[in-house]
Amino acid sequence: MIPFLHLGPITIPTFGLMVASALLVSAYVLQWDFDRRRAQLQSIPGYKGQRDEGFLIIGVAGIAGLIGARLYHVLESPTEFFADPWHLLFSRFGFAWFGGFLGGFLALIIMARRLKIPLLLFLDVCSPAACVGYAIGRIGCLLSGDGDYGIPTSLPWGMSFPNGVVPTTGIWDPYGHSGVCNKYGLPESCGVHPAPLYEFFIWLGIAAFLWRMGTKSLRGPKARGEIFYNYLILTGIARFLIEFIRINPHSFFGLSNAQAASLLSILAGAVLLCRIKSRFHARKKEHRILDHIAVRGDVLQPEYHKPTLECPHPERWHMYDSMTAEAEVLDFLKSIVTTIKPDLVVETGTFSGLSTLRIAEGLQANGFGRVITCEYDAKVAAAAKERFAASGLGEWIDARNESSLEMKVDGRIDLLFCDSDAPIRGQEVRRFLPQVNPYGLILMHDASSAMKTVREAALELEQEGLISVVLLPTPRGLVVAQKREGRK
Repeated sequence: MIPFLHLGPITIPTFGLMVASALLVSAYVLQWDFDRRRAQLQSIPGYKGQRDEGFLIIGVAGIAGLIGARLYHVLESPTEFFADPWHLLFSRFGFAWFGGFLGGFLALIIMARRLKIPLLLFLDVCSPAACVGYAIGRIGCLLSGDGDYGIPTSLPWGMSFPNGVVPTTGIWDPYGHSGVCNKYGLPESCGVHPAPLYEFFIWLGIAAFLWRMGTKSLRGPKARGEIFYNYLILTGIARFLIEFIRINPHSFFGLSNAQAASLLSILAGAVLLCRIKSRFHARKKEHRILDHIAVRGDVLQPEYHKPTLECPHPERWHMYDSMTAEAEVLDFLKSIVTTIKPDLVVETGTFSGLSTLRIAEGLQANGFGRVITCEYDAKVAAAAKERFAASGLGEWIDARNESSLEMKVDGRIDLLFCDSDAPIRGQEVRRFLPQVNPYGLILMHDASSAMKTVREAALELEQEGLISVVLLPTPRGLVVAQKREGRK
């Protein structure tokens, strides 16, 4: 190993070099996360961020983490510390992971308040960068051979550190264990588990997982704190398991201090994660999505529904959210309107209003007609009306806050688009069918083979001789139907 780099008269500790590298790389990761969340952050009242806040945060949290790691390490052995406090405080070696976590965490709380970012959101953003920084820092432990490696092993990838800061021969660990390799029946030059390498790969894996969670939170609503609490759980589990192959003193119940701290991290993360997720899912899905749209806007993304026999490649389609029809289906709605030239369109299930606006665009292109759309949820209906008013298409839209099964419509319906609650789609068609133009069209969304409720309702209506059905192979499925009498 290479504890020091000698550049002429200059001696550079490799551990310190890797810690500096860890801070720099994690600062870039954090800045990338801030940049991709810029619209979300700027929607926060009083937000005081700036373009380089990631580097500022890592600088402050890094220094606080190093101080915390040093203090936690020296206080793990209070007798030794008080016997020679200054030497241990200012030694270049000996940093405890959990102390670094506590120091960095306190600094992040202060920075979140300073930047006026909600704490849980702030911690979500910082979690992937924290994992990356920790992973790179562990390479510093490996290069310096500072005693963070594991117990002896005969595995092919076992490593020895005869020239490390804490060598693997003789008295080789910071707590005075001697002849450890011989204790395991192996020669003094035996290899040991390269625990820092294990941690490097594990923490990078955790970072990638948390980053992907952040990507999903940008595409759709997620509970604030979910990423950070997963960080507590996953890093706690990883460190708890790694300690079984590390030679560290054990305190109570046969656990090392790091394992006890890891158990607390796992427990706290699990309890808090269950709590926020239960609160999050207690809110209606429609309201969660609307709040996300209010912050992020309409984000076009690949469709994520599972493949079906009729649509084996859903990723070729696009979506805005999990409840609005596919983007291509929205375009299809506009094309249908401009093609069949309806005087009256009825839509059930307004939700965010994107489908209504596409229909209205078609009506505007035609120069005549109107769309009547209904939404049962008052909050959702109010948000849709605000969108319609701001769109400049309000004159083509009659938006109502009422149930589709109670809504009264005057006149002949040339196009009926059913996209409300799946269990009542069949009832809606039956209710409006007498008013539907025999030569008009009926569309029913969410009719794929994976979402059988709507599909079966449409086929039942066909079996009764009321409509003729064509099933379009979109990811979520779309019924295109016509009254049977229109085919005579």
